[in-house]
Amino acid sequence: MIRFIFIALFLILYLILSCPVMLILLLVRRFNAKKADFIMQRIVQGALSIVWHMAGVKVTTIGLENVPEDQAVLFVGNHQSFFDVIISYSQMKRQTAYIAKKSFRKWPILSWNMMFLHCLFLDRENMRQGVKTIMTAAEMARDEDISIFIFPEGTRNKGDETELAPFHDGSFKVAQRGKVPIIPVSFNNTAAVFEKHLPKITPQHVVIEYGEPIYWDALTKEERKYVGEHFRGILTEMVKKNKELV
Repeated sequence: MIRFIFIALFLILYLILSCPVMLILLLVRRFNAKKADFIMQRIVQGALSIVWHMAGVKVTTIGLENVPEDQAVLFVGNHQSFFDVIISYSQMKRQTAYIAKKSFRKWPILSWNMMFLHCLFLDRENMRQGVKTIMTAAEMARDEDISIFIFPEGTRNKGDETELAPFHDGSFKVAQRGKVPIIPVSFNNTAAVFEKHLPKITPQHVVIEYGEPIYWDALTKEERKYVGEHFRGILTEMVKKNKELV
């Protein structure tokens, strides 16, 4: 519980201090939007790095060199924990927007941070709004050169980490419409840090792997038709392979 308390206090302090910082950066945005976004990204990455270090997490990263540095990409990952975002965002080299469920919009200050970083909120219960969000993400990737990170399972999977929930095919429209490569990202053992024993936080060894980029045009007709299942298979194999590393 001690780790949870210290991390909670740190996050509260960060959120309070982030308000004046965002106000200043909003002014900077008027003159140099990219600079303001870059500064905010680095601030958030620093804060999240502190969080997982406070949690006592040891991270093994595989394949980060597979992520192109000269273009936006669509990251797709399996999802079991808040630490999936905490760890992966701290490793992003380019401006990256995460697609989160709409309930996060209700969290004051946190949602402001997320919107400053171009994150989008997806309403899976409203198909029309959901499609609109995915199309907005595709435009961001294509026109603004912002990478997109999405968890196609739609929510955190609370079962066995090797048993991924079905992937939503619509998530991959970002790559198709945005003309960007897809990077599969697997997470191992992140739920053991927090979700498996709420509210206790325990030190764990976590493995994250970035697969090689896969281009929409390189997929076969069958793979495109069942694109969610195709990438679910890829990520399942990655998770199973890295389970022994934990």
